[in-house]
Amino acid sequence: MSRAGSDPLGRRFRALQAARTISAAGNGFGRVALAFAVLGIPGAGPAEVSLVLACQTLPQLLLILVGGVVADRVSRSRLMVAAEVAATAAWVGLALVSGLGVPSIPALAVLAAVAGIATAMFTPAMSGVVPQLVRPDQLQRANATFRVGQNAALLLGLGLSGVVVAELGATAALVVNAASFGVSGLLIAGIRVPDPDRPPSRVLADLRRGVREFAARQWLWVTTARFSVVVAALNATVGVLGPLVAIRSYGGPAAWSVIVASQAVGTIGGATLAARIRVARPIRTAVLATLALAVPMLLLACAAPVWLRCAGMIVAGVAIDVFGVLWSTTLQQRVPEDVLSRVSAFDSFGSLSLALLGLLVAGPIAAATGTGAALLACAGLVVAATLAALISPEVRRLRSGPRAT
Repeated sequence: MSRAGSDPLGRRFRALQAARTISAAGNGFGRVALAFAVLGIPGAGPAEVSLVLACQTLPQLLLILVGGVVADRVSRSRLMVAAEVAATAAWVGLALVSGLGVPSIPALAVLAAVAGIATAMFTPAMSGVVPQLVRPDQLQRANATFRVGQNAALLLGLGLSGVVVAELGATAALVVNAASFGVSGLLIAGIRVPDPDRPPSRVLADLRRGVREFAARQWLWVTTARFSVVVAALNATVGVLGPLVAIRSYGGPAAWSVIVASQAVGTIGGATLAARIRVARPIRTAVLATLALAVPMLLLACAAPVWLRCAGMIVAGVAIDVFGVLWSTTLQQRVPEDVLSRVSAFDSFGSLSLALLGLLVAGPIAAATGTGAALLACAGLVVAATLAALISPEVRRLRSGPRAT
């Protein structure tokens, strides 16, 4: 492992950290720019925005498990470079289509799908490569360092993207995102991790082994199922119910953008905290931490002032990243390296699938029961899922441990 100079995380990790920080900032531009590129087409509206964004998200859901299999079969660093090249091409294409003056929804949808496929290949490889770059005793610090940089960069990107789109247009912001993926790919290309030392096997056999490894660890599948429910409730709150409250109570998106930005600030604090804490039972601590996600849901459901709702979102942001760092570190310690990407892909699949479900059902439920009742239901789901997960002895008792082999 690379441990250049006095930095215990090493040169290769720092290169990967720089790559992910840059692409996170670019993603902030991409999220805003893609929606406005669609809305810039004559006659396009919310339905067309939803279609294009769904075309970006669905390949991630459908192919994330395949990405996990591939990442455990080849050099993860080379797969990550290939994914970044594909993402760069997709976002360059989106910028060209948007800037030609006659953009079309089908073209944007196809290119968004290519970007989604690239993400599906990159994410599992990323999960598995970190333990190949740092010592086992540095995993928690490495994961926290990643998240601090990514969260800060994403917040910066989201903040600047609105200015760029307003002053220069959506095409310019799409170009920024494409450039971020290109720079990320160049940085990752300088990282070398070995090819897996394993005999050839069939894809379906690899997938079945991933299922067995995932199912064999009660703490793993229980926490994954539980967090998927929490993500569904959080997505429903942030994506649908919160904006409805903002329109009704605060006059529109300005106040809501401040509330959402508060969560992003909280994630930076959460990752910073997670780098310093040491807990004997990391999964229990992680699960209990995310009980705090119910707080902003309850505050949104009642007539709380904006500052208090912002405070609730900061608390939620801290909780999300404490969970994320402890969870990633435990996965990397407890799951054998040769199946780590496959197992992490199951985790991502659960979160993605229920995140989409949360967005789909939030609107109809709010229309039928009222926004306040829907928010209370989301808070109830967070609490109920947490209590259910704590029934598992492994969730309560699993200790921090050495790297699995």
